[in-house]
Amino acid sequence: MDIFLFVVAGLLIVVSVLGSVLPALPGPPVGYVGLLLLQCTEKVDFSTAFLLVWLAVVIVVTVADNFIPAWATSRFGGSKWAAWGSMIGLVAGMFFAGIGIIVGTLLGAVVGELLSGKPLAHSLKAGFGAFVGFMLSTGLKLMVCGFFVYYYVRELIA
Repeated sequence: MDIFLFVVAGLLIVVSVLGSVLPALPGPPVGYVGLLLLQCTEKVDFSTAFLLVWLAVVIVVTVADNFIPAWATSRFGGSKWAAWGSMIGLVAGMFFAGIGIIVGTLLGAVVGELLSGKPLAHSLKAGFGAFVGFMLSTGLKLMVCGFFVYYYVRELIA
């Protein structure tokens, strides 16, 4: 049973790293479930404090993930048009490999602002804000999931 739990935990942690970049998958929560599955094995014994701290980190990162892009977009002068455009661009960009997500986010925000009647210079600034927000949010999720990968590999080797 331990082998099965280790395999499923490993798959969940890999999915969590992918979910840090892809908007359809919740990265850190999936990785945390992987840690919980490791805890269910006889080999791994994380402390309660360890699991509670990581639960808190996952909750904070998940909540922040919903606010950071909008905050950065508005900080750079973007409106809700830019925020919606960046989300649509992000989803559309998923069909164009890895760089498509980044370019889609940026272009979506710019197009959203242009559609709202803003001038090009303002739209580009808002697009840059959406890009910054996306990168901050993605980086934060990748850091958390990177720690999950570390703990998984450490327990696998130990």
